[in-house]
Amino acid sequence: MAERAKGLWANIRTIFWGVMIAIVIRSLMVQPFTIPSGSMIPTLLVGDYVVVSKFTYGYSRFSVPFSPDIFGGGRIASSLPERGDVVVFRLPQNNTVDYIKRAIGLPGDRVQMRNGQLIINGAAVPNKFVGCADARPTTNNCRYQVFEEILGDAPSLMMDSGRTRVDNTREFLVPEGHVFFMGDNRDNSEDSRLGVGFVPAENLVGRADLVLFSIDEAFRISDPSTYAYLFRWGRFFTLVD
Repeated sequence: MAERAKGLWANIRTIFWGVMIAIVIRSLMVQPFTIPSGSMIPTLLVGDYVVVSKFTYGYSRFSVPFSPDIFGGGRIASSLPERGDVVVFRLPQNNTVDYIKRAIGLPGDRVQMRNGQLIINGAAVPNKFVGCADARPTTNNCRYQVFEEILGDAPSLMMDSGRTRVDNTREFLVPEGHVFFMGDNRDNSEDSRLGVGFVPAENLVGRADLVLFSIDEAFRISDPSTYAYLFRWGRFFTLVD
């Protein structure tokens, strides 16, 4: 009986420390997120499961489960994203909602869209056409054009679906301590050009670094005919650029 009790307590201790380690890792190091919308196509697809490094920009109350205000409304070990980083942040208008977008403007930057062209500090951001997201073999249809854009040190992809209300905007001056975000699906993204506005540095959760795995949108658990589409195998363990 004593041996059984000893074994039980050993198992309880193992489970306890396993849970504690998982909480520390999730709180301070990395956290998985699911992509729920198409606002970051072609970089991220609906159904991608991404790993976010939480230590990259330091820590705020949004780095911790349940968001207790243990940092006095600021950040510790704080740093801002680099232009071009893909970032998870808490929506300023609703701090329970996570968004994922690309960092476009940093404090002091002037950001504007002119006829679909991204302008930062008065200069057009270089881009080049690389293909169609919806090309059909028998037609020249190319409604969704994909461009390679140079925002920071590395190129990234963005998609343009034609003239929309966000192709021409006022010039946004990014305030101190804030970041201006946009989706890579430029014409179908609720971001800093619209209702999101400037995002305080406190709201940053972390940088998206890796697509761990991806579940195809065509998959339906109730429809066995879609089981062949369960995973997008080619997206497993791919870096987020």
